[in-house]
Amino acid sequence: MTNSVFIIGAIVLYLISMILIGYRHSKGTNSSSDFYLGGRKLGPVVAAMSTEASDMSAYLLMGVPGLALFCGVAEASWTAIGLAAGTYLNWLLVARRLRTYSAKLDAITVPDFLARRFRDNTKLIESIGAIVIIIFFVPYTASGFVACGKLFNNMFGWDYMTTMIVSAIVIVAYCTLGGFMAASITSLIQSLVMTFALIVVLFFGINAAGGWDAVVANARAVPGYLDLFASTSIEATSAGSYGGITILSTLAWGLGYFGMPHVLIHFMAAKDESMIKTSRRIATVWVVVSLAVAVVIGIVGYGMIQAGAIESFANSSAAESILVRTAALMGQQSVFFAIIGGIILAGILSATMSTADVQLLAAASGITQNLLQDVFGVKLSDKKNLLVARLGVIAIAVVAVFFAMDPNSSIFRVVSFAWAGFGATFGPIMLFALFWKRCNKFGAIAGMLSGAVSIFVWKFGMRPLGGAWDIYELLPAFLVACVAIVVVSLATKEPEAEIVAEFESV
Repeated sequence: MTNSVFIIGAIVLYLISMILIGYRHSKGTNSSSDFYLGGRKLGPVVAAMSTEASDMSAYLLMGVPGLALFCGVAEASWTAIGLAAGTYLNWLLVARRLRTYSAKLDAITVPDFLARRFRDNTKLIESIGAIVIIIFFVPYTASGFVACGKLFNNMFGWDYMTTMIVSAIVIVAYCTLGGFMAASITSLIQSLVMTFALIVVLFFGINAAGGWDAVVANARAVPGYLDLFASTSIEATSAGSYGGITILSTLAWGLGYFGMPHVLIHFMAAKDESMIKTSRRIATVWVVVSLAVAVVIGIVGYGMIQAGAIESFANSSAAESILVRTAALMGQQSVFFAIIGGIILAGILSATMSTADVQLLAAASGITQNLLQDVFGVKLSDKKNLLVARLGVIAIAVVAVFFAMDPNSSIFRVVSFAWAGFGATFGPIMLFALFWKRCNKFGAIAGMLSGAVSIFVWKFGMRPLGGAWDIYELLPAFLVACVAIVVVSLATKEPEAEIVAEFESV
């Protein structure tokens, strides 16, 4: 590929800047609270954009466009609608209350907040929460590493394992140096780079496909491709039905937001409750626009294939490299477009890194803060605590690298399962913790356990049966957890007067 040196130069410059930001914020990170929550100092813009950048991982720039390209608009669009609704409702219902409540309890992680909210002296809530975070964040983080490896392998033909590991090292570097504040500032920058990448690819792709009319004509030639109620693919000769149960199942993605630790900790880290409303507006607009553009890019990508601008893809997993192919095509045009192509690739890295960094922090907090210190009672000085926290980030990253060794794994599918795990485990109990004072620790434990177990039961036991059973595991698991919380809470003694008084004061 011509002009590849300029593409590589743009990427390298971006990576170096991320490490420098981490180094800059390492000087202000002196305690575990600074490391995991940035001292609760996030302003409205940083809070909004870093939250959504950490949420919109590689599936925004790779997963959603790839799915829309290969399978048409139905699944990708309903997923996007569910995510947009979930984003808004999470900011509206959870953000302000969680910020106020967690600050009052001096909680710095999600399991820590739940344990203190319910006065759980048994340590079961923190243990369950920490274990679930570790189990699901490892593959979730690994999916980000996979995206990095795929990017460089598809773009330059570089060895997948080598580039995946190098990318992981860069993420770990700035994350261990500056902690949460570094992750938040870099996520703000990354969100801007991601936005630029989406816009440029959209317009360049339309031009390469022969114009918008050609894009639409090619899409219409595939049965059900532009139909929100049809199931199809670019290889299908006829379309199937994308019915009501499937749509409801797909919309259930939005429920996951209430239980995403890497999203919730941004609410806890906000500087002031009064700025939540501004953050909500910024976050919602960015998410709606970004997801809409990602779906359209998938449609444009199919037009580019039909126009001969890029080669076709064998499956939806391979189609996730549509932005990479587009950046490669741009690199063949001129030095200017090569630099732009490098920025697009940096955007894909941004989508990956802005999620992986805060996931690493959340997973490390599960080990060092929740298990090591709170559950097992290991007492550490602030300096040693900070060292252990950084070592925890490195340890989680190493494990995630092993999970990322398979370059053929689908980013969208891996994220889907991890998303369901967090949504069903933490989502219901987070809502009940913030809105129902009768909820007690027994209900909390029952809800978290039933939600986590139901994810595996439905994913591997019920969905394979097909038909009406083939719905996204988050929806039934979320409902099971809600029922368990209510039934067990009502069947056991009421919370102590102190807990109720605290709830009412918040």
